[in-house]
Amino acid sequence: MSASKLEYIWLDGYQPTQSLRSKTKIEYHFSGKLEDCAVWSFDGSSTEQALGGSSDCLLKPVFICKDPQRKNAFLVMCEVLNADGSAHVSNGRATIMDDDNDFWFGFEQEYFLWNPATNKPLGFPEGGYPGPQGPYYCSVGANNAFGRNIVEEHLDVCLEAGLNVEGINAEVAAGQWEFQIFSKGAKEAGDQIWVARYLLERIGEEHGVAINWHCKPLGTLDWNGSGMHANFSNTTLRTCGERATYEIICESFRPFVKEHIEVYGADNHLRLTGKHETASIHDFSFGVSDRGASIRIPIGAVEKGWKGWLEDRRPNSAADPYKVAARIITTVKTAKI
Repeated sequence: MSASKLEYIWLDGYQPTQSLRSKTKIEYHFSGKLEDCAVWSFDGSSTEQALGGSSDCLLKPVFICKDPQRKNAFLVMCEVLNADGSAHVSNGRATIMDDDNDFWFGFEQEYFLWNPATNKPLGFPEGGYPGPQGPYYCSVGANNAFGRNIVEEHLDVCLEAGLNVEGINAEVAAGQWEFQIFSKGAKEAGDQIWVARYLLERIGEEHGVAINWHCKPLGTLDWNGSGMHANFSNTTLRTCGERATYEIICESFRPFVKEHIEVYGADNHLRLTGKHETASIHDFSFGVSDRGASIRIPIGAVEKGWKGWLEDRRPNSAADPYKVAARIITTVKTAKI
């Protein structure tokens, strides 16, 4: 009898930063299709999502891909529902208003590979610090690149799973890396980021290395923080051909700075200081090819005749891509074009 392992993955209710949870369901003669994944349940009282006297929460499968690390296995990303089938308050995916997939998102996910024994990034000595940042970005060689074996394993596993990873690179600080994922459709972009995060966490287990998603794990020291820059477009941005339209859309973000910062990741005030290629958390700005702006207008969009995308540089590495996408879509839809 053919048995398949379905790893149901969801986000818990911990705040301000939700964590991944998962458990395995065995199915016989499974088709491999999302529509054949049953709704399942879990104990929400153990994940800050329900009280003990009424603890059942539901897992609604929304995305499936192969699990390359296990035999006869699949990864199943799920939304969390209340027992009555309504969206749980922790369910950011349910707030995305993009049913026609007109919005395309590309997330640039940064993170640190973290040594639990020293409580420092890979590449940091037990005492003190490595040389100042500069030689680590897109680096090669044992003096500057730390943990490449983990990063390469993660890339291979993501590609085998069918995730749309568009690239990886070493980042500005020692032990800091990035992967990029793109999808036509905001919900699937979020699904793929979360599954990729899950795979990275699981690979880290094998190597005894933790994944640190915090936006500024080294505190106020002179080291770059970690972001999750959100590149986004809709039909208007992809086709308008007018600078004025781009500027109207950028200006639509100005009245909603507070609402964006609320969902752009915990402790972002530590990262958005106006230094280290960030805008101040208190300001809003946009500009062509400006990495110190809140929103960067890519030079590629300008060169194509104002056709392309925008990059919101404020979301941090621990932000929920579902909530980031939901807020961006809501704001863009307020633009009076």
